[in-house]
Amino acid sequence: MYILIYVDDILLTGNSSSDINRLLKNLHSRFQMRELGALSQFLGIQSISTTTGVLLHQKLYAQRILERAGMQSAKPVPSSSCCKTILTSKSHEPYENPQLYRHLLGSLQYLTLTRPDIQFVVHSLSQHMHHPLHQHFEGLKRLLRYISGTLHLGLPLDRGPLQLKGFSDADWANNTDDRKSISGYCNYLGNSPISWQVKKQTTVARSSTEAEYRSLAAEAAEVIWLRRLLEDFHTPQTTPTIIYCDNTSAIALANNPIYHARTKHIDVDCHFIRDSIHAKHVTVHHICTDDQTADIFTKSLPINRFKTIISKLTAALPH
Repeated sequence: MYILIYVDDILLTGNSSSDINRLLKNLHSRFQMRELGALSQFLGIQSISTTTGVLLHQKLYAQRILERAGMQSAKPVPSSSCCKTILTSKSHEPYENPQLYRHLLGSLQYLTLTRPDIQFVVHSLSQHMHHPLHQHFEGLKRLLRYISGTLHLGLPLDRGPLQLKGFSDADWANNTDDRKSISGYCNYLGNSPISWQVKKQTTVARSSTEAEYRSLAAEAAEVIWLRRLLEDFHTPQTTPTIIYCDNTSAIALANNPIYHARTKHIDVDCHFIRDSIHAKHVTVHHICTDDQTADIFTKSLPINRFKTIISKLTAALPH
């Protein structure tokens, strides 16, 4: 059995109904509590049983965000951001209501728990919370318009082989203000997306190879943590976890046991990925850029490409 406790909310699951009922009876005898039956909602996240597993979504929460913004009747758009728009801090037109901007973005950060398709845009807009400009609020309104048209999307958790795999990508010198790159990764357990991240790199990468290599290192650390967590859940990964990367130079650097003078400018701690490969915890494979799922976490994409990737990360609520 597994018990998830958050303050006074408890989620209980297991593979033996009799043992669960026995534990519930024991808890009722010791504490004042209510039993709400099968899982339908937990911490604002709703759950729907499907033929293949469960679908987690935050439709009601997203609707409340739209109501706070006064955009519940907004005209939907097909993608969360525009490829031609570049967010910067160099404009001189501050948004007159920065509290509203911060409030909406803070709420959207919680929505990313079941909506990986909006993670990149939320990350980008959050970098301007201290001094939002009009162009940033316009980007936020476009994101809200996208959400209003995709309230039916959620996070699918499907049954199947519990094999871990990951995707790693980077966008070199993405930020026009400081020229720092963006790292992005996502991990699947079987066919279910279970973790993802968008993060600006802390230092300026001198090449696309370095940017991709740093992203690979961050993904390797996440994979090793997930492997240890899965062992606690009695689901050990018996083979090295495959990480897919679309940069052949970064893959060669990760697999090369020789520390080249040309890579001395890369922090030494990034090179632990080589130790991870040598210890057979991970293995890095090349993947075509068109099949790189993590692409959605590093940049704004054309509509067709955006829709292709979100179909691999989300699923629609059943009618």
